[in-house]
Amino acid sequence: MTLVESLLHALKAHGGRQIFGIPGDFALPFFKIAEASGILPLYTLSHEPSLGFAADAAARLQGGLGIAAVTYGAGALNLVNPVAQAYAEKSPVVVISGAPGRREASYGLLLHHQVKTLDSQFEIFRHITCAQARLDHAETAPAEIARVLARCVRESRPVYLEVPRDRADVPCLPVVPVPPAPVDAEALDACATEILGQLARASAPVLMAGVEVRRFGEEDAVAELARRLGVPVVTSLMGTGLLAEAHPPPRGAYLGLAGDPAISDLVERSDALLMLGVILSDTNFGASGRRIDLRRAIRIGDGQVELGYHVYRDLPLSAVVHALLDKLPARAPAPPAPPVPAARPDSDAASALCPQSIAREVNRMMRRHGRFPLAIDVGDCLFTALEIDHSHRVAPGYYASMGFAVPAALGLQAASGRRPIALVGDGAFGMTGLELGHCARYGWDPIVIVQNNAGWGMLQSFEPALALNRLGNWDFARIAEGLGGVGLTARTCGELAHALETAVRTRGRFVLIDAVIPPGAISPALQRYVDAVRRLSADPPVPAPPAPVAAH
Repeated sequence: MTLVESLLHALKAHGGRQIFGIPGDFALPFFKIAEASGILPLYTLSHEPSLGFAADAAARLQGGLGIAAVTYGAGALNLVNPVAQAYAEKSPVVVISGAPGRREASYGLLLHHQVKTLDSQFEIFRHITCAQARLDHAETAPAEIARVLARCVRESRPVYLEVPRDRADVPCLPVVPVPPAPVDAEALDACATEILGQLARASAPVLMAGVEVRRFGEEDAVAELARRLGVPVVTSLMGTGLLAEAHPPPRGAYLGLAGDPAISDLVERSDALLMLGVILSDTNFGASGRRIDLRRAIRIGDGQVELGYHVYRDLPLSAVVHALLDKLPARAPAPPAPPVPAARPDSDAASALCPQSIAREVNRMMRRHGRFPLAIDVGDCLFTALEIDHSHRVAPGYYASMGFAVPAALGLQAASGRRPIALVGDGAFGMTGLELGHCARYGWDPIVIVQNNAGWGMLQSFEPALALNRLGNWDFARIAEGLGGVGLTARTCGELAHALETAVRTRGRFVLIDAVIPPGAISPALQRYVDAVRRLSADPPVPAPPAPVAAH
């Protein structure tokens, strides 16, 4: 077995299902062995940022590891932004980079793709990954691979592995996985007891689900926990789409002043907010009209539990959720929600499209044909998608890098085999949309809706006078035809409804719908968010009343 074969088997054993890659001279030995061995499917795209987004989305939806393979320097450094996003949003992406061999490193010459020193790239990735290793010795490579992949799985964050090109085919032993760290049973029991006690004493407990629930594969367990606790359930903005199959589903996403007032009031007045895997970011809580008192919250995530001033360390979310279930009596499962009747066409077929009507037509289509997984870009697409019926989705709701949705949709279909819908703005499509040209090679056929307002709509909503936010009119439907797909244009609700029906019936080719909306038209949710940000800038949130919490 070669070093690369040992690495590939270890990736598969740790939940890797495919590799997204772009070869280069320093990485060619890795790619040659990866292709010949067939241990994992290999998909190549056109630009490294798309590899990172596709690998990230695959990991978010299917669980396991996302894998991006690149060459040294010019390839790997193109991955910095998507890997930084994966780190911020807790997505387990493995970066594999080729590197100069031992002899090349000793020549004393500057090598092509080198930045400052040969170690510059390694040091950059040290800041945006949770573990790193250079596999330059076959004797130590198995232990290093095991260590790095264990951290990736345990922390659900990216890791970095560097393979010098003269080491790829050296003989190497198999990787022996690192066993999971034991959990302190007494601390876990005490923690679960304290959590349930705080919930029992509360008059208004609420459960908020965040991204770690899916990252660690605990959606079913959390849905069962919610049923047994009998408390209202919401998601964070980043957790939108979680518990999509639960009965009943969450009441919605918390958005503070920008969201449903009933949900905002429910969360902000809770005296026991049970946060499962929620990232404390400005996108999740920055628009709060009434600052949430974290001393009365129960925060489970990042491998620990915080109850007021009391912290239990080294307790993974999965262990805590199952410890709570062990202490709660089972309840009869809730009856499935009755099917939503197919909506009849309204009389607005001739009305001009707007973000709200795009969401409405997608809902009507999914009620007729079933749910599709969603890949959502940032900007107004993120807010428009909040009005789309609960469905599995991936979106960069915190780090918020543009260009995510199209390669993410490709990653979703490669990982799950399910046909996705990508909702992307015209500005973001310009960054990564050409990756759709690879669909024909791999049999992918996503439905892509370009929310086209001829500009950077979200930025324009904050600074409407800036001319630089206007991008001009691109004919996206014709671009689609040139890439081997089907291109359709919709300017009215009726045209979009027809285009979506055509897209559902068209299989084997991607379908791009150029959904043309008037410049300046934004979703109601984005308008509320803009208004909330402006209001909070001038008038800070009302502080929550202090809670009597004893220090431990």
